[in-house]
Amino acid sequence: MIPLRDNIPSRRGPIVNTSLIALNVLVFLFEIVVLGSDHLQGFAYRWGLVPAEFWQMGDLRTWVTLFTSMFLHGGWWHLISNMLALYIFGDNIEDRVGHVRYLIFYLLGGLAASGAHLVAYSSSTLPTVGASGAIAGVLGAYLVLFPQARVLTLIPIFYFVRLIEIPAFVYLGFWFISQLFNGIFALAAADVFQSGGVAWWAHIGGFVFGLAVIRLLASRPKAQVMGRYHPWQDGRW
Repeated sequence: MIPLRDNIPSRRGPIVNTSLIALNVLVFLFEIVVLGSDHLQGFAYRWGLVPAEFWQMGDLRTWVTLFTSMFLHGGWWHLISNMLALYIFGDNIEDRVGHVRYLIFYLLGGLAASGAHLVAYSSSTLPTVGASGAIAGVLGAYLVLFPQARVLTLIPIFYFVRLIEIPAFVYLGFWFISQLFNGIFALAAADVFQSGGVAWWAHIGGFVFGLAVIRLLASRPKAQVMGRYHPWQDGRW
C-alpha cells in the first residue's frame, strides 16, 4: 500500500519537516553524485550504524552514527518511499507540537529506533541506514493524534491499480502489524539478516516511541468555529 496524501492540512508551514526532507535528498545526491559507486560502500560503513562496531564502544564516530545513519539511504526507492511518508504525515505532527519540539521528537524517535535495532541485532556487522526508524516514530504519533484521518492509498492488485481512502488507524495499524510479523520472523531467522534486509525492529522501536511520547509534547488544537461546525471533530477540513 502506497500512501499518496491525507485529508488533514497543516495550519502553518512545516518548516522543520520540509528541511528534513531537503537534507535527506541533499545527502543522497552527495552519495551518488560526489562519491559514486566506488566509494559508496565505504561511506555507508563509516557513517551508517554498525551494531557490532557500536557495542565495542569505540571512538566518538561510532556514537555519531546514531544520527548520521538517519540521513543516509541505499537507493532511489528507499529515499522516495521514506520521504513520501514523511511528507504526508510529518507536517501534521509538526503543526501540533511546534517546530522545535518536532525536531527533537524526530531525532529522539530515530534514536529509539536505532536502540531497538542495536538490541535485536547486536552482533550484526552490516551498516544500517535510512530515515525510516525516525519516520516510524512520526507514524506512531499520527496514529495517536489523527486516528480518524483518511489516507488516500494506491493499492496495486495484479495488473490493476486502485485508489482507496483508508482510515489512518487502519492503514497505520496494518503497517505496524506487518512490521511486527516480519520482525519476529527475522529474529527467528537471524542469519538471513546478515546478508542484508529491512531493519524491522528499528521500525517497531520508532513506532512504539511515537505512540508513547507524543501525548507529552502535543498541545490540544485550538477551536476554530465556523457557525456550529468544529472542523477537527471528524478529521476533515
